[in-house]
Amino acid sequence: QVQLVESGGGLVQAGGSLRLSCAASGRTFSNNRMAWFRQAPGKEREFVATITWSSVTYYADSVKGRFTISRDNAKNTLYLQMNSLEPEDTAVYYCAADRRTRLAPTMSAYDYDYWGQGTQVTVSS
Repeated sequence: QVQLVESGGGLVQAGGSLRLSCAASGRTFSNNRMAWFRQAPGKEREFVATITWSSVTYYADSVKGRFTISRDNAKNTLYLQMNSLEPEDTAVYYCAADRRTRLAPTMSAYDYDYWGQGTQVTVSS
C-alpha cells in the first residue's frame, strides 16, 4: 500500500520560512516525477512545484525564487523549502507522485496518481 505523508506545516509570520517533507512508503519513487500542490480556503487546488526523476524542476510563477523543491531518493522523501513566505501562501499543501516513470515535468494534477493527506501552512501578516 502506497502512502505519502506530509509534515512540517505550521504557523509562521510573513517573511519567515518553513520546510515541508513528504515521506513515501510502499514503493520507491526515485524514477518518478513528484510535486507539491496547495489549496487555499474557497479556492481550487493549484500547482506549486514539480521535480522529475532526473531532478529537473519547475515552479509556479507565484513561488519562483522563494520556494525550492528537492528529493532524497535514499530516504524516499520529497521536500519543499519555503522562504519569504507571504499571507497568500496560506493553504493546505499536498505532495503527489506519478506511478509512471521517467517522464517530463507536468503541472497537471491529473498526471499524479498518489496523494498525501496534506499539511496546513498558515502565514500571518
